[in-house]
Amino acid sequence: ADFVLVWETVPQELSGQQDSRENGDMQERSATIHRTWRKKFLDELHTAGIHMEKHMTRMEKKVVHYLLLSAPWSVLCYYAEELQLRVPLQVLPRQTSNWSASVLRQLGIPNLMAQEVPNLPLDYYTCPFKANKLRWFLGSDEQDTFFSTTQRHQILYKILATTQYGHSRDREVGVDRLLSENVFTAAFPLHEARPRRPPGPYKVRPEELAAGSLSPRQVLFQYWASWWKWSKYQPLDHIRKYFGEKVAFYFAWLGFYTGWLLPAAVVGMVVFITGIFLMSNDVPSQEVCGSEEKYWMCPLCKTCPYWQLSKICSTFMTGRLFDHGGTIFFSIFMSLWAVLFLEFWKRTNASLAHHWDCSEFEDIEEQPRPQFTAVAPMTIINPITGAEEPYFPKRRRIHRILAGSMVIIMMIAMVVMFLVSVILYRAVVAILLSSSGYFWFVASASRIASITGSVVNLIFILILSKIYISLAHFLTKWEMHRTQTKYEDAFTFKVFIFQFVTFYSSPVYIAFFKGKFVGYPGNYRSFLGVRNEECSPGGCFIELAQELLVIMVGKQIINNVQEVAIPKLKCWWHKHKLLSSKKPGKEGESVLVEQAPWVMDHQLLVFEGLFDEYLEMVLQFGFITIFVAACPLAPLFALLNNWVEIRLDAHKFICDYRRPVAERAQGIGIWFSILEAITHLAVISNAFLIAFTSDFLPRMYYGYAHDSSLRGYVNFTLAYAPWDFVLQSNTTCRYRAFRDRDGNLTLTYWQLLAIRLGFIIAFEHVVFFTGRAIAWLVPDIPESVEVKVKRERYLAKEALAENKV
Repeated sequence: ADFVLVWETVPQELSGQQDSRENGDMQERSATIHRTWRKKFLDELHTAGIHMEKHMTRMEKKVVHYLLLSAPWSVLCYYAEELQLRVPLQVLPRQTSNWSASVLRQLGIPNLMAQEVPNLPLDYYTCPFKANKLRWFLGSDEQDTFFSTTQRHQILYKILATTQYGHSRDREVGVDRLLSENVFTAAFPLHEARPRRPPGPYKVRPEELAAGSLSPRQVLFQYWASWWKWSKYQPLDHIRKYFGEKVAFYFAWLGFYTGWLLPAAVVGMVVFITGIFLMSNDVPSQEVCGSEEKYWMCPLCKTCPYWQLSKICSTFMTGRLFDHGGTIFFSIFMSLWAVLFLEFWKRTNASLAHHWDCSEFEDIEEQPRPQFTAVAPMTIINPITGAEEPYFPKRRRIHRILAGSMVIIMMIAMVVMFLVSVILYRAVVAILLSSSGYFWFVASASRIASITGSVVNLIFILILSKIYISLAHFLTKWEMHRTQTKYEDAFTFKVFIFQFVTFYSSPVYIAFFKGKFVGYPGNYRSFLGVRNEECSPGGCFIELAQELLVIMVGKQIINNVQEVAIPKLKCWWHKHKLLSSKKPGKEGESVLVEQAPWVMDHQLLVFEGLFDEYLEMVLQFGFITIFVAACPLAPLFALLNNWVEIRLDAHKFICDYRRPVAERAQGIGIWFSILEAITHLAVISNAFLIAFTSDFLPRMYYGYAHDSSLRGYVNFTLAYAPWDFVLQSNTTCRYRAFRDRDGNLTLTYWQLLAIRLGFIIAFEHVVFFTGRAIAWLVPDIPESVEVKVKRERYLAKEALAENKV
């Protein structure tokens, strides 16, 4: 069997015992409609020539029906030609594709990452299947094994997705619609067709390992999903053979990214250690810590007290860990690292796409989505292949996309409004608590405000993202994209923009807006009647570093715990629901039913696509590039997280998920464009961070214009409160700004502003120019792959010419 359809029914003797009369009628009516649709659908499948085999499991309150589907040879051949599935012509010699392996071999260093994996898939020259050329293909006499299991799954899914069960004008087509209407409870390909002996479907017994008689799933469990293999290369060819190209590309990219994080993490560590050494003999830090009662600072809010600068000694010192000359170097390094990483991924992507035979997939081979075929209003001749295919007018699609983007812009505006309201909420709660008179509240007013603010923010985001994701699904379906790749790209783009705004808004606010528009004593600026938030006494840079550490460490740990726990709990609950209500039959009988592979697979979770996996990694990539100036340790935490992430994801795919229908792909899709956009954004962001949020340029300026040892620097950065403020409060205090006693900006401020803007322009030009030069020097497609592609085209032309003759 290749595919399983599952549905549940209530036995006759139980269906009478419903709660109320009307409720019973409603359920009876929907059950009748479901029966009619199911019968029509299964009859159509029978007409299409699908073989069916039925099994049943009786429970206490329901009967679960399993229908095993398999396609005979004639059906496979017909659909293989329609889907243009690629089949082998001749075997090729194997080539290793790991550049690190070849580098180590040339240096003569033993490679600890290599591992021998059994049953290595062979490499073939392939071409699209044609039934009348059958005898030319390799293994065409073996009808059972000629098409791979993943190809059989693709063919069956195509049939299931295009079979009608009602009126086509009501879009009553395909198994996906039936699943959403609960006519079927599940439809999935089997992990393995034959029942396994204990200890279970994927665990390996020692004698099997010795004999080498492992199933593909066991090979992957043993050599890929096991924790002991964390330092080994992933068996990508095996993954591709079992799960299809799309999943294999995700793991190839994840492995490649994790490998590239290693140099970034090492350099980040060095920069951080340099910061520790610089911190101990930093003159301004010593001045702050030794100032005692020399500098009395103005209150940070209406009801706050005056405070001494020496109180923030430890925070100021910690700030020096992240804010020194090394950070400039590291920002430039990370920007160029990101450019190089993407350039080399392009090359890896090209060689994998060629090696896996999907380098022309999107342009030529990709078929229209079954859901698109079923409802497209007209047909047209494809200019590339010359075949007639369903079509949706371009202008109408553009109109729909524009209408959809308006909805999305409104949703994002809502998110921004929520974020502004959370900032206001924090300020208002802090004022209310500090004027409440209870000592405990007054002492920790700002802390309570920011913690409750974060919680409110989180709840908002969770509710909004639920609404938004269902909206994005609806809009993307309505836009009528022809192929699955285009459909997924459109959906990904919509959801990513939303997630990007929600995740990055807090660090962006701290980095670029907080404490920048405050005014000065006696003339504080307010927003909607609330005084603008100031940075905490240590400055905003240290706040940004704290925020990033919380995100990079806290959020990643929580994510990983969720990724382990949630699938396990869901699996347990699913199993519990299915097994607890089993009728106690004879002992032997129930054991047999439990061991059937379709029952085992039905207890697993539905595979929901790679979107969440990619999203987590791409947001992480954003944190380690966009805000890297504030936290040089970010790449290190990312690296540690990803070592765990690869094995966690592998374990989920092998043990917790039903097998997905294998999908082909040419790369990582629109995620690559998103990564490129993040790389460009990172350069601009780091330039502004260093220029406006960090202390680097004022120090340089002071060292150059006044005193190279930075003595007196602290006094230089502090202004005196204006006269009218002093007269009101009878106290002189200092605040951070370049202003005179009347509150006007001084010449120093304008000179510094010019230096800051000049720095931004210079930084961007240098980094962008170097990035462009690197991109120009590194060819997108490796030379060896280009030669192979040309050779294949030449051979194809020769064969065509011979054929003509």
